[in-house]
Amino acid sequence: MARQLMTDASRLDGLTSWRSDWSGLRTVVLGAGVTGFAAADTLAELGAEVLVVAPAVDDDRVRVLEVIGARLLQHPLDAVPAEVVAFDPELVIASPGFHPDHPVLEWAAAERVAVWGDIELAWRVRDKVEPAAEWILVTGTNGKTTTTQLTATMLAAHGLRAAPCGNIGVPVLDAVRDPGGFDVLVVELSSYQLHHLPLDGPGALHPVSSVCLNIADDHLDWHGSAEAYRAAKAKVYEHVRVACVYNKSDAATEQMVRDAEVEEGARAIGFDLGVPGPSDFGIAEGVLCDRAFLDDRRNTALELTTLDELAQAGLAAPHVVANILAAAALARSVGVPPATVHDALATFRLDAHRIERVAAADGIAWVDDSKATNPHAAQASLAAYPSVVWIVGGLLKGVDIDALVAGHVDRLRAAVVIGVDRAALVAAFARHAPGLEVVEVDTADTGDVMRRAVESAAGLARAGDTVLLAPAAASMDQFTDYADRGRRFAGAVREYLGGEADDGSAPRTPGLPG
Repeated sequence: MARQLMTDASRLDGLTSWRSDWSGLRTVVLGAGVTGFAAADTLAELGAEVLVVAPAVDDDRVRVLEVIGARLLQHPLDAVPAEVVAFDPELVIASPGFHPDHPVLEWAAAERVAVWGDIELAWRVRDKVEPAAEWILVTGTNGKTTTTQLTATMLAAHGLRAAPCGNIGVPVLDAVRDPGGFDVLVVELSSYQLHHLPLDGPGALHPVSSVCLNIADDHLDWHGSAEAYRAAKAKVYEHVRVACVYNKSDAATEQMVRDAEVEEGARAIGFDLGVPGPSDFGIAEGVLCDRAFLDDRRNTALELTTLDELAQAGLAAPHVVANILAAAALARSVGVPPATVHDALATFRLDAHRIERVAAADGIAWVDDSKATNPHAAQASLAAYPSVVWIVGGLLKGVDIDALVAGHVDRLRAAVVIGVDRAALVAAFARHAPGLEVVEVDTADTGDVMRRAVESAAGLARAGDTVLLAPAAASMDQFTDYADRGRRFAGAVREYLGGEADDGSAPRTPGLPG
């Protein structure tokens, strides 16, 4: 057995290229969603022997797996399937949603079977189309998708073939295998994906630049502790070659950079909404500035854009401006000129369900920030509006809501509480805002939740208020996902307002405080 383990480890260490010998490699892929399928498809193309294991798989995916030559085992996965043991895998690929203490992963650890995520597999085979693309990594508790899209937009404006991928929805393995190839992959990484990345060895990433935008408690039920969550996020800075971009307003991200093992010559580049120092990005007299990527950075700065211009584009909310500064730092680290950053921002628009203005009537604005799935994101959203009727609640994921409620009592007109974890929210409002009007929507009917929430909010709001859907919680208790939650909110608003609302087509986000 010892000789077999040494042989397996030696073989896996040698799998560092698309052109390595992957043939016959016995691999179990856990999960048959977008990520799991991309891993199975890649490994089948490489000639590996693939067993996909998932609790349920739709008929179309079943047929495609059969076509590509992957075996499929539909199993509840409440225990290690006997078929997996009999398969005797040399490698397990875990889709991001599989919890670290999942029975199959614990079995793999006990049997000393290697476990990779899709990101490690993609890194090892990134040279399918040569030359291999550079990787820029983006993580953080909030703002990942917007920053990933912003960075890719800036790179593309410079004429680089850039692909936003990863946790943003397009598997990295699909981008790696695109026959057209890319110059740069901007890879959004969740803490789940980072958890499985090795810190050294042939599977360790060596990105050109990386950012951790911010850190707040999230996914504690998955990681087991705040320390484990932060340790996963910190991996984004390991082996960076050019720029470790960090948030000067979040000391944890700076400490991550200090602790990281980077390549010689890599620089720490800070960003925040204050006046930038040398090697920073920030704001001076309403101008977004780069004081990092220029020769005379101690005495001068490069102008990127202005807050007024961002307001015209609906991009002036403080947390969005922070994302813009981070993205600009990443783009500048690979040579994108300041003028190109400026021009790219002029046409960029936020995705749906991110501080998206749905409608306005009778002096009341209705805003969908369903993407605010944790307290940190909701805090940024709440801070953008002076007087709020707050629609909040859902699946809290083990996160304490107390500080968020206490920190924003002074801007709340009222609160409408939805979701399965209402009790914790109602108790927090009772402690910190006993005089605040709080309405509970106690229905379990998905089709009725937002109708009742909107009707309640409409009865509480006054001219000058913003009715803000910023749930601070995950959506899966009552909705398919955050987008489903946001769409149902917008639909309920439009149904309630009827012909009284404007079209909401020109999103207006508040500017930074003067």
